[in-house]
Amino acid sequence: MRAQRSAAVVATTVKDLPCWRLVSPHGEALVARQGAQVLYYAPTGQPPVVWLSDQAEFRTGSSLRGGIPVCWPWFGQFDRNPELVRAMLAPGADAPAHGFARALDWQECGARVEGDAACLRLRLDLPAGHGGWNHAAVATLDIRLDDALTLTLSTRNTGPGTLALSQALHTYFAVSDAREVAIEGLDGAAYVDTLRDWTPQVQEGPLSIQGETDRIYTGLSGPMQIRDPGWRRTVEIQASGSRSAVVWNPWVDKSLRLSQFRPDAWRDMLCIETARVWDDVLELAPGAAADMSVTLRAVGWGA
Repeated sequence: MRAQRSAAVVATTVKDLPCWRLVSPHGEALVARQGAQVLYYAPTGQPPVVWLSDQAEFRTGSSLRGGIPVCWPWFGQFDRNPELVRAMLAPGADAPAHGFARALDWQECGARVEGDAACLRLRLDLPAGHGGWNHAAVATLDIRLDDALTLTLSTRNTGPGTLALSQALHTYFAVSDAREVAIEGLDGAAYVDTLRDWTPQVQEGPLSIQGETDRIYTGLSGPMQIRDPGWRRTVEIQASGSRSAVVWNPWVDKSLRLSQFRPDAWRDMLCIETARVWDDVLELAPGAAADMSVTLRAVGWGA
């Protein structure tokens, strides 16, 4: 009989990137210092839950395709963010897609084992003036691996004025075939379809991926599920501190234009991004803090 693994957090390096490997009796995860990006998560004996491109480049200063990028202190294209968020950045400043956080090294401020859970805390200090951002803030990401993977992104306003931001935990999920899975928990939810002139729509029933998909769902309050008949499992997504989510799959044509991405890799993944975007802006008074978290759990494997 195979011995049960003990929980541990181990520093390691993958090519150019310092990382941590989190292990528990229930699974394994890999986290990069750059961007505090979870790169991999698989329950023991199962296919990965978190997808990473097999063409990902582990290079300093280069974003990796896949995993769970932290989008902070704004999400997506900066000029598509609400006015409150755009006012945080000095006019004319460079505004990389998805904010500063994913290109910067985060600092470890705690690694520990709690029973069969491996836990890691990372911190990013954003001083006023960094890249033209006008308001000091601190972000922390707590990662807990036990029988699920839980990420908690916390933001504290350390500046003298009100802080407004958007954010996301941009999760790439591994699936057996994106065309065959069903995304549940969105029925009746309002969404904006970015591929149809940002027009408002309402979801009817489960969502299936049948073409390029890029939707911002709003007003969410319950859990979501990815039902994957090919792998005979369901991935449960339980978010808190978030009322919005983004669902994305590049499909065929866009895949040809993506970096670090095989032309047919769209079949292997889809993104469901736990977020505070669109009208779900986070506003913090001086000294205030707020959390956004997501728990990912795979159930039913092989049943």
